[in-house]
Amino acid sequence: MIKSIPLNKLVQSPCNVRRHSDPAADAELKASIAAHGLLQNLIVRPTAKGKFEVEAGERRRRAMLALVDDKILARDHEVTCLVLADSAEAAVETSLAENFHRLAMNPSDEAQAFAALVAGGATVEDVARRFGLTVRFVEGRLRLATLAPVVFEALASGQITLDIAKAFGATSDQDIQARVFEQVSSAYYAPNPDSIRRMVLSGTVRGSDPRARLVGRDAYIAAGGRIERELFDDDDSESWVDFALLESLAAAKMEEQAKALAAEQGLAWVKPTLDPYASHDLVEGLVRLPTEPAPLTDAELARLDELDTSYDEHAAILEGEDSAEEAVAAAEAAIEAIERECQEIRARPPVIAAELKAEAGMILVLSRDGTPVLQPVFYGERRAETAEADEGIEVVAGGEGPDRRRTTLSKRLVDELAMQRRDVLALHVASDPGLALDIMVFTLADADTHDWRARTATTLRAPVPAGPIIGFEAKDAPASSGLAELRSSLDESWRAGDDAISRFDLFRALPDDSRAAWLGYVVARSLEASLNMTGERQLPFQDHLGSLIGIDMAQWWRPTAANYFDRVSKQVILDALTDVGGLELSSRFASVKKGDLAMSAERVFAGTYITEVEVRERALAWVPEVMRFARPTPEAGEANIDASDAESGIDGKIHTPRELAA
Repeated sequence: MIKSIPLNKLVQSPCNVRRHSDPAADAELKASIAAHGLLQNLIVRPTAKGKFEVEAGERRRRAMLALVDDKILARDHEVTCLVLADSAEAAVETSLAENFHRLAMNPSDEAQAFAALVAGGATVEDVARRFGLTVRFVEGRLRLATLAPVVFEALASGQITLDIAKAFGATSDQDIQARVFEQVSSAYYAPNPDSIRRMVLSGTVRGSDPRARLVGRDAYIAAGGRIERELFDDDDSESWVDFALLESLAAAKMEEQAKALAAEQGLAWVKPTLDPYASHDLVEGLVRLPTEPAPLTDAELARLDELDTSYDEHAAILEGEDSAEEAVAAAEAAIEAIERECQEIRARPPVIAAELKAEAGMILVLSRDGTPVLQPVFYGERRAETAEADEGIEVVAGGEGPDRRRTTLSKRLVDELAMQRRDVLALHVASDPGLALDIMVFTLADADTHDWRARTATTLRAPVPAGPIIGFEAKDAPASSGLAELRSSLDESWRAGDDAISRFDLFRALPDDSRAAWLGYVVARSLEASLNMTGERQLPFQDHLGSLIGIDMAQWWRPTAANYFDRVSKQVILDALTDVGGLELSSRFASVKKGDLAMSAERVFAGTYITEVEVRERALAWVPEVMRFARPTPEAGEANIDASDAESGIDGKIHTPRELAA
């Protein structure tokens, strides 16, 4: 029967089959109940002392308890429940059925629902707040609602994936979307998001395109491909009209080449791509395998000795005061040739251990000239995390002196925290193009004097860093969401150019603000992951940047049970409580079990735990020392420049997520 029961009379059932949850989904549920109330009743059965055990709806019960802690609901709030007979076996079966047969909403349904709310007068921010979602998520679903009807229907029916649908949304022209959808629907191969994105952003392909050069003109025409030529066109400038056919032929040829190379190289697999690089999606779930440069042969070693001797002879000419100008010029040219040859000899291809090669794979990319090229990196399938990932790393934070504190953190946690702190710094750099330009110019100018053996703070001369953990992304973190929103707001119209020259001209034609936004972003995305700690995660230059900007980490990252407290020892949690509330606060939790202590600490540092005003303020401002951007102590003779004296466009203020968004 249906019955209203006070919330404080409901308890967790030992028969409930759900043992795991998702913090982000729980936050969404909490926001939904706060905005709309409980839309689905709980299923309970009576137990001793007038209590009722929740067999189905435990997440809803916990969400309501969290709202009680936030003073939104009363402890005796009436909850609509379906009361079952008192049977443990029936309770387990009911719980399993309620959870097992639940179906997540189709993205197209979400898109239509959000669009209807916005059409009714709600703002995007209103919708995000009501359902506990990010603004970026809601905006993404609203963009789906503007897809061409044929594409939207394909998403609704499951014919295409969400990623494919997003790729169609790279252009707002529904006619182009529909035309590309018709083309790929008749292709024999399954298009990927990158292919779709290329197709909707360009209507035709030039004869100089890498895919055209790979397939060849004769093969394309023999397969039914059409070519259009203007009066002065040549083989490079002519237009290949049937884009989907070309992609299909190129993909088939790359697949064939990949299989041949895998057999020839003795590899487990070779993944082909029509891009000139290995995209993140392609290597997701893979790990780089250790390699060593191939050993030099006896002939190469002998040649290096000859080159060294020749180098000394020509260097003596350069150093001789009586050397003729012609001899000096010839010696300089010879030394340049010697250095080039030495570099070519020492540029050894990577070699993988024999026992790893049978399980290893490589990525086959398509170079700019249409030649398939194996990237010199070996990958392996990601396996379950080993015990090594959970080994404790001793972190020394707080600089020198008596205030230094030793904390043991797992390697995984150290890497995650480093990446999240990197995102906070990256968002601030991306939001300050003046500073981004200074960083870029300085890094390039400093390359001549930089010690090549030392780690650099950015990858301006290298690929974008993937971070120490492949695939990890703190999607619910404000900085990570802010970076994604900033990326989606960039003007990409210049990508429609057919070649580098036309794309460059289109880019130069963008407004100053649009080009400045790209400058900030490309510099920001080069930042390595670092922490304020000793060891390989320390990058003092990034600490200096964060201090110069005046970043308040507490505004951007808050410790929770999921991202911190469940991952550290009980003593580390008690030390943190002591920091903000003294021994009086930490002693209240000294006897609490670790799991409950982590949840209590999350509430303390979120400001929802009832305590003194001063303690709450300190808790809201607290972050682990390793997450702060601590300014390094200047060495003897080094100028100590205050942020207010800097002339790089930094205002010296502490920026919050709201200020940067504005």
